[in-house]
Amino acid sequence: MLDEALKGDIQTAYRRVLEGLELTPRYGQRLMIAEIARTLAGIETDDAGKRTSNEHVCVLEAGTGTGKTLAYLLAALPVAKARGKRLVVSTATVALQEQVLHQDLPALKAHSGLDFDYALAKGRGRYICVSKLEQALDGVEDNPTLSLFEQAMESRDGDDFHGLVKELAEAYGNGRWEGDRDSWPVAIADPQWRRLTTDHRQCTNRRCDHFSACAFFRARRYLDSADIIVANHDLVLADLALGGGAVLPSPSDCIYVFDEGHHLPDKAIGHFTHRFAVNGALRWLRTLKKSLTELNTALGVQPTLARLLGGFPEAIAALEPRLGEVFALGHQLAELPNGAGEETHQLRFDMGRAPEALREQAGVLVTVFAEMSRNLETMADILRESLDPEKSTGLPREQAEPWLPLIALLHGRALEAHALWLAFSEVDDTQEPPRARWLSFEQIGGEPELVFAASPVSAANTLARTLWGSCHGAVVTSATLTALGRFERLQERAGLANRYRYQRLPSPFDYSRAVLSVPREAVDPGDREGHERAIVDFVQGLDDDEAVLMLFSSRAQLRAVEKALPRSYRERVLAQDRLPKRELIERHRTRVDAGEGSIIFGLASFAEGIDLPGKYLTHVVITRLPFAVPDDPVGATLAEWIESRGGNPFMRITVPDASIKLVQACGRLIRKEDDCGRITLLDRRVLTRRYGQALLDGLPPFTREIDGVVQGG
Repeated sequence: MLDEALKGDIQTAYRRVLEGLELTPRYGQRLMIAEIARTLAGIETDDAGKRTSNEHVCVLEAGTGTGKTLAYLLAALPVAKARGKRLVVSTATVALQEQVLHQDLPALKAHSGLDFDYALAKGRGRYICVSKLEQALDGVEDNPTLSLFEQAMESRDGDDFHGLVKELAEAYGNGRWEGDRDSWPVAIADPQWRRLTTDHRQCTNRRCDHFSACAFFRARRYLDSADIIVANHDLVLADLALGGGAVLPSPSDCIYVFDEGHHLPDKAIGHFTHRFAVNGALRWLRTLKKSLTELNTALGVQPTLARLLGGFPEAIAALEPRLGEVFALGHQLAELPNGAGEETHQLRFDMGRAPEALREQAGVLVTVFAEMSRNLETMADILRESLDPEKSTGLPREQAEPWLPLIALLHGRALEAHALWLAFSEVDDTQEPPRARWLSFEQIGGEPELVFAASPVSAANTLARTLWGSCHGAVVTSATLTALGRFERLQERAGLANRYRYQRLPSPFDYSRAVLSVPREAVDPGDREGHERAIVDFVQGLDDDEAVLMLFSSRAQLRAVEKALPRSYRERVLAQDRLPKRELIERHRTRVDAGEGSIIFGLASFAEGIDLPGKYLTHVVITRLPFAVPDDPVGATLAEWIESRGGNPFMRITVPDASIKLVQACGRLIRKEDDCGRITLLDRRVLTRRYGQALLDGLPPFTREIDGVVQGG
């Protein structure tokens, strides 16, 4: 229950922010504040502050212009502070994260009268490891852990790497740089950064000589005192996968706000996808075998390490032929006896069912990699303890320290291998959606590679258990959470229970200022040549001074249309795959400012996150309905499962997902209250197929113009 004091605090803070920022109160924003405050304040707890009620999540669709960031901060922060909880604001994109961190939170702190501290949370891999930086300064060639996997890289990087290391060390040492990759003024290449950072397995935490100077743990200290922690979906999910509380506070002590919440299900699936490259595994196993003498010399003085190292030759000898058999079996299953060829070739197993022969092989590999994982974990634990002056392992610190990163790296690889083969060896519950399982042949570095992969087709159960079930409270919000006007698709994908609160908030925009047009030129994309011709003709009919975003569903069609245009029109086109995104947007704005016409040709990524208000975008053209073809293994397996149970995957998955994408694409046009313009849909199926009306009804109430005839919104 929202008590009067808390209600008064929120109302006063809201009034002060409106006055301080000279903002007009918005009806949808007020509703959002009230809904969040009511949900979070209504959470029941026991004497220890642990949640006992189960209506602790609210899901709010709030369109562009609602002012949702200030709304959820104003509503959630006072409740979180009153309950002694931490507010974790999670975004899907860097752009929104930076907006929250550098605009919204400073404005709230300056004007609301609320007293709070905030900090940015990033994973360990975004920070420099001072120990590795020092090793690189001293001469990485002398580090034995590099000899196994990174020596080839070292020779390629040459002086460029050493020059970078000196720059980073100097900037970090004198305090000009805080040690995070994102704040370094120029991009650091992945291979170079990998050699200068660490992960939770390799990190020695307080046992490290550089602990007090550690960039990651310095940042963690800010988190410990912050009332608001700004994170991203990937970090929240990674923290949950580690059991919660590893980087962020424990979920039971957190109120989460997931902005851009529609991305959460896909992000979650990605976190539980496992891969195994056969030749890559054979390479690291062979390198390990060659290095066993060196490892025994360095670590064999410790009895347990000597025993475990002694078991590796047998384990590797058992693995190598098995992996060779798996490689051959993969070729046989994919009917590729003479190799994979130049193209990537993929074989998905129907309903995720691996053939019996492959399941048997997987069962054996699970056992071997399980034992290897356990042994490497024991070795890593001993090496860590050897760094602790209060513990005696029989191994001197100076011998243990250089080898921990390598053993931890091998442990991680063995764990991932174990997870993949476990997924292939298990039989799915027939009452639950199956896991997708597939293999692909790729050319990596000019050599053929066979990659096995497995993934859940839904993250709903995992999210329901690890996130919604364990957190104190949560808010999920985005401009597009409903599909065809309903929340069911999101509930199904994100594991959100029916008992939670759901609401679509009214938009401050007058959508009748925009015209949604399906012109006579619109054709069915099934006629590929006719559709392409219609797009070319349409571009040539655009006014010279229009600011246009034209969205394509395939790169091939984008290029074909661009190529077919007369030269004078091609010069007005800015194509997504020809220029970096930022430069393309800048050129577009410059042209519009000069009074010239400009046409952006974009793919699906330009249908979301592009902000071109006012004169910078007056016409959005959608060349075809954004149906995703479920040809990826995860989507195809889910579609198969739905069909096997008498469902219609096209109507249950494809159409609702297209509805969300269509709303997002149309949403590029109206970004501010006085924006207006035109949206043109060049796909006649929206008028001729039975799902077409549902897709149109799922859009905001634009003024409609069908075949040249104007209709109401």
